[in-house]
Amino acid sequence: MKLSYNRTKIVATMGPASTNKDILLSMIKAGVNVCRLNFSHGRPEDHQKTIDTIREINEQYKVNVGILADLQGPKIRIGLVKDGGIHLVNGKHINMTTHECIGDDNQIYITYETFPQDVKANEIILLDDGKIQMRVIETNKKDTVVCEVVHGGILTSRKGVNLPNTKVSIPSLTEEDIVNLHFALKNDVEWIGLSFVRNAEDIVDLKRIIAHEKKAARVIAKIEKPEAIENIDAIIAATDGCMVARGDLGVEMPLEEVPLLQKMIVRKCRAESKPVIVATQMLESMITTPRPTRAEVNDVANSVLDGADAVMLSGETSVGEFPLIVIETMAKIVRNVEELGYPFHTTIDHVSTVPSNFLSDALCGSAVYLAEHTNASGIVSMTTSGYTAFEISSHRPKAGTFIFTSNKQLLNALSLVWGVRTFYYDKLESTDQSIADVNEILKAENLIEVGDVVINTASVPITKQGKTNMLKVSVVE
Repeated sequence: MKLSYNRTKIVATMGPASTNKDILLSMIKAGVNVCRLNFSHGRPEDHQKTIDTIREINEQYKVNVGILADLQGPKIRIGLVKDGGIHLVNGKHINMTTHECIGDDNQIYITYETFPQDVKANEIILLDDGKIQMRVIETNKKDTVVCEVVHGGILTSRKGVNLPNTKVSIPSLTEEDIVNLHFALKNDVEWIGLSFVRNAEDIVDLKRIIAHEKKAARVIAKIEKPEAIENIDAIIAATDGCMVARGDLGVEMPLEEVPLLQKMIVRKCRAESKPVIVATQMLESMITTPRPTRAEVNDVANSVLDGADAVMLSGETSVGEFPLIVIETMAKIVRNVEELGYPFHTTIDHVSTVPSNFLSDALCGSAVYLAEHTNASGIVSMTTSGYTAFEISSHRPKAGTFIFTSNKQLLNALSLVWGVRTFYYDKLESTDQSIADVNEILKAENLIEVGDVVINTASVPITKQGKTNMLKVSVVE
């Protein structure tokens, strides 16, 4: 089975290496479906330029690349340290203070104001992605914590801090996040990523702001804390999608647990028809070399086999030396797995938690079943809310999933969803007419051909734009 496109989507992080319009265009042609803006780095004006470039490419080349604005969340960092960094020696004591200073051998500034109140003796502090480990000796509960170096090393400015045993009291949306969120919403981005999600309330708070601004952005919960794993079912129910953020997850939790956690999160998201992204270090070595390691190739392939909706690149495309080669490599791995190895019809534990969706879910499930048993080349659906697209995609059908909508925002948002290809269509004369139209469009695009079986879903009467309630099997003429 030759596919002209990847079903597993590719998310690429934008940065100095990839924001030039020609480079970005070549990356999109090679397989990028969603561009990620990382608000932990870069200035608003840089992000604005990137957004404008993406929108320009979408308009000019009739593509539907989505944008994921990734908020930093309560990421704790140390402040600036003296030139050349600090050499932390095993067994030595050092103070962590909440008063801003240039760090030296005696004290380091931490950006987390209630740190001395939140930590307790013997809790572990990890710096720079866990490369350096310290243990809390004592805290004055006010502004200073005395720590012992367990695994030392050279510590440089602004490195991240992880506190796997501490209940952190920072709100999930910091003041900086709220500024960035308004910026992203003003630009009508399709997806908002929330870092360090701890519980479903974090998602609800973010959605409240989005609704208040009357925007349609959907939320991706980044799973990277032990608390998120404890509350995973409630988080998946509250969010629109998840990201397995393996970088911080692997620092906050024992490393060896991450592979099975990845599989568990992907399985649960699929069961709830919520898209799921696997992220971090997928082709890390390609930041500086044009060939990946064999382990990285296996990692990408296994994420596809796990059933992830999308695989994500971070430094590889934002600051790496070979952004285009990285995308070509990833697309090749994905395509090879999808053509030769993917058990498309892996069953899912579908439980509709919302009784009102029972009929739509059953109909989407039937469309997939019919497509499989008639060897259809496409499932063609019309949707305004996008519900049908998420639902059909979660079954990972072998047939192509072609979604027609008059909702412009949805065209780009669905770029993140497994196997979905979107088309703009806004006529509402009659159901028969619409089905004939959309099938013609697909024929003109060479996505289906005469003699192919297609399964169409729609809502009747079409003018009401209600829930999907109709299935039609036809042979393309």
